[in-house]
Amino acid sequence: MSGTQAALRGEFIGLEATATAEAFAPGQNVAMASTRQRLIGGKSHKVWTIVVFVILASLDNAAIAIVPAMILPTAEALNTSSRALGFITGVVILTTAITSVAWGYWGDRSDRKRLLFGGTLLWALGSWLSGGASAYWQLFLWQFVMALGLGAIATVGFSVISDFVSPRRRGLAMSFWGLSQGIGGLFGAYLASQAGSDNFRTPLRAIAVLGVIFAVLYLTTYQAPRGYAEPALKQLHDSGAGYQHQIELAQVPALFDKRTNLWLVLQGFTAQIAYGSLIWVEFLYQNKVLEQGYDSATATKVGGLLGAVFRIGALFSILAGHIGDRLQRRDLSARAKVSAIGLLGAIPFFLVFFFLPLSGIDVTNGASTGTLIPEVLKELVTNPFVAAAFFSSMLALAFTSADSPNAFALISDVNLPEHRGTVFGVQNMINGVGRSVGNALTGPVATALERSLVAPLNWAVGLAIFQVFFIPAGWMYWRAAKTSPGDITETRAMLEERGRSEVVGDRAD
Repeated sequence: MSGTQAALRGEFIGLEATATAEAFAPGQNVAMASTRQRLIGGKSHKVWTIVVFVILASLDNAAIAIVPAMILPTAEALNTSSRALGFITGVVILTTAITSVAWGYWGDRSDRKRLLFGGTLLWALGSWLSGGASAYWQLFLWQFVMALGLGAIATVGFSVISDFVSPRRRGLAMSFWGLSQGIGGLFGAYLASQAGSDNFRTPLRAIAVLGVIFAVLYLTTYQAPRGYAEPALKQLHDSGAGYQHQIELAQVPALFDKRTNLWLVLQGFTAQIAYGSLIWVEFLYQNKVLEQGYDSATATKVGGLLGAVFRIGALFSILAGHIGDRLQRRDLSARAKVSAIGLLGAIPFFLVFFFLPLSGIDVTNGASTGTLIPEVLKELVTNPFVAAAFFSSMLALAFTSADSPNAFALISDVNLPEHRGTVFGVQNMINGVGRSVGNALTGPVATALERSLVAPLNWAVGLAIFQVFFIPAGWMYWRAAKTSPGDITETRAMLEERGRSEVVGDRAD
């Protein structure tokens, strides 16, 4: 008998002794056991876990989005340039991505709740200290500390959420998880553009406080065992034995012998160059408002509000995830195909969105956010340029929303439970490199174009150039569609074999 099995046998004997003792007070002990079952690991506890976890996942994206959404006031306060602040954002994205590999590997080997708690406290500390920066180098340092903690949320969180959801609903669940991150970015941009238009410190400290609050709440959540929702492992989990496999360092290189993993990682680099450039959309529209004669604070607020409204198309990720689930049941290559179509279909709508002028916008210069919100919403129905920008952005994001949920679900489909966090961490690292490249280069490209193109046209052209990187990403998804059916079948067979053999072995002991 193995050490693990012996421990389980001893635990079982202890439970038998407890049950014998409880026989003398059956009513009281049955009621207590029923209460414990409802409170710990019950349906309500699992729902609470998902809610807290999704909010945590959104807050880390909010933290990343704050500085880019208040470039103008931050640059003025620290006496620096928008290009220098863009460099900080690129470093944050890159550091988050690189550290996510280590966080993901540790998460596949150890207590994921402890790692998520520690990572959240670390990024919250970095954000709080960033709010006290009085010089550029201080902001750079504390944003770097923040980035070290942010790497835990995406990768460790991915393995947690994949263990809660069965393969049949994986795309839909991942759409909510991915959407929460998009909403987090939206919230961060809104918070920064409104509360940070006069003082860049307020949003940074506000998001830090929220991070600490939800880190503490996360301690009350349920920790699902690895492979918890896999149909092939249900009997194993029901038996109480649990799925005992953990990743070993020697296994990591072999993970990318699976061609699907390789294509998913490579497409992420090129696609994220395009996505990284989109961080500057708020700045593009802030410049469009400035072009209409409004002051810097008003342009920051209105550009942020427009950026928030323009992100509504991301809600289509729920539909895209559901479509991916439905098609995947009939065709194991469907998720990759849906992602390819989404990326390629978005390009023309992004181009329209970038180049549309913002003529005739009518808002109150120097007004508060409360005054500007209804005025901006009114522009959506009275100003044809704003309306056209809204619809083009909605269609562009509706197409790209097909990407994330289906890619996330595909990583879970082709990998064993103990490998998912690590594979996602590697992909997240490559994604972050691409995103930081796109983010870091957009500013210099737009600045170089300013010699011949007046702002904001230089920013529109700069953003348009980077959309070409969606094309190779779409091709690589098409390649993944060829390899994913075989990789999924192999993974399912391995899980079924482990589920049967370990249940039989446990019974034999």
